[in-house]
Amino acid sequence: MDTIYSTIIIDDEPPARMRLKKLLGNFSENIHIIGEAQTGVEARDMINTLKPDLIFLDIEMPGLTGFELLEAIEHMPMIVFCTAYDQYSLKAFETNSIDYLVKPVRLERLEKTIEKLKGFKKHANETSNLLKLVKTLTAEKDNKPMTSITVRKGDKLIFVKLGDITYFEAEEKYVTIYTSKGQFITEHSLTQLQTKLPDYFLRIHRAIVINTNYVEEVQKYFNSRYSIKLNNKGIKTVVSGRSYLKEIKDWLKFC
Repeated sequence: MDTIYSTIIIDDEPPARMRLKKLLGNFSENIHIIGEAQTGVEARDMINTLKPDLIFLDIEMPGLTGFELLEAIEHMPMIVFCTAYDQYSLKAFETNSIDYLVKPVRLERLEKTIEKLKGFKKHANETSNLLKLVKTLTAEKDNKPMTSITVRKGDKLIFVKLGDITYFEAEEKYVTIYTSKGQFITEHSLTQLQTKLPDYFLRIHRAIVINTNYVEEVQKYFNSRYSIKLNNKGIKTVVSGRSYLKEIKDWLKFC
């Protein structure tokens, strides 16, 4: 008799979850889906409560990434990683997880994953090894200089080069990226972005980070603020926040 694995699908994109769920329906003798989650936070609570045998885990998600989720859960299931693009050296996970799938997932590729699942032996020290690997790859990723931001537009992934970005502006839970080629939306917060962006990006307001390479003019504004004119194939003026006066003055010293 075939083993049935209780399974949770974790992905922030509803179409991706729907597609994977439909494909997994071809393997009902082995896969029993007990839940779906669209954020890392939701997935953490679901995993700790339902304690699934297996999860299909997207890596890039708002709130908690797939890697951060693994560090936050108490129950460690078997894992199939899913990603829209191969930037995480996922082959390193093959000894610590079942498999990794590149989106869009194909039926014939998923069939190979299910076959691997049947022969997979979970070792007692696997959780410790996996977490060590997660921390290593996360550190390697963070240490690499950031050169672009990936944004989703429909079913497409677009790589926005940092050099094309004039400024970022936050509004509610989204951040708009303004470039010479148009506008894009990212779910990363300004604070998250600020920790990764090169030094030529400067936060001048709680809701604005500018690319100083495009600063054309700076003028004093009333109430301890500055009016900053940006020019990247189109002129835009932004006004700084009072609490960022020191950061702007420090930057101006070295201009």
